Amino acid sequence: MHPTARQNAEWFFAAYAAGRTELAIAEIGSQDVNGSLRDSSPPGARYVGLDFIPGKGVDLVLTDPYALPLPSESQDIVVSSSCFEHSQMFWLVFLEILRILKSNGVFYINAPSNGPFHRYPVDCWRFYPDAAEALAAWGRRSGYQVVLLESYTTGQSGGCFNDFVAIYLKDEQQISKHPTRVLDRLNSFTNGRAYGDSVLRNHQVFPEDQRRLGEVGLLK
Repeated sequence: MHPTARQNAEWFFAAYAAGRTELAIAEIGSQDVNGSLRDSSPPGARYVGLDFIPGKGVDLVLTDPYALPLPSESQDIVVSSSCFEHSQMFWLVFLEILRILKSNGVFYINAPSNGPFHRYPVDCWRFYPDAAEALAAWGRRSGYQVVLLESYTTGQSGGCFNDFVAIYLKDEQQISKHPTRVLDRLNSFTNGRAYGDSVLRNHQVFPEDQRRLGEVGLLK
């Protein structure tokens, strides 16, 4: 786990799980590689980790990457970090996540917006800002009242990835139960979007790598 992945998870749990008890939390892609999202989860949570292969932090091994072996409407929170880029059809996983979430449940995804080719066992995707709304649109087309609560891209720190983060609510009618946003406290980000926004916050056309190359005259 690269440093910003851990920090983004901590910000998410602080905004969406603080003060809540007995939460049911599922993590997709939970193998502990230099750290785990489980380490940042609130005390007392019923946490289950799912992955494609056995290992540290894995409670359930998936036999089908597009079928989660959990009951419908059983989870308060689903989280996934550095995993969706390795899923050949992540949009199918997204629908399974919506299925297992409670109506007021939230889904947190952190996926690379850039970075090197890294196979575990495949590396298929990178996520730009509009990917957040695209996934929400796919969920609504598939029969869910899912909405995007917020999305943003964070800067690099001790690593080579810019993290794309998106947080979803399964049922828009439950919006009042989630009044807090990470973006309310975040100082450094690009292309942020919160529920109700009509324009991107801190809009940037070029990703951080390109901006840095431009600063040293290597990109024109």
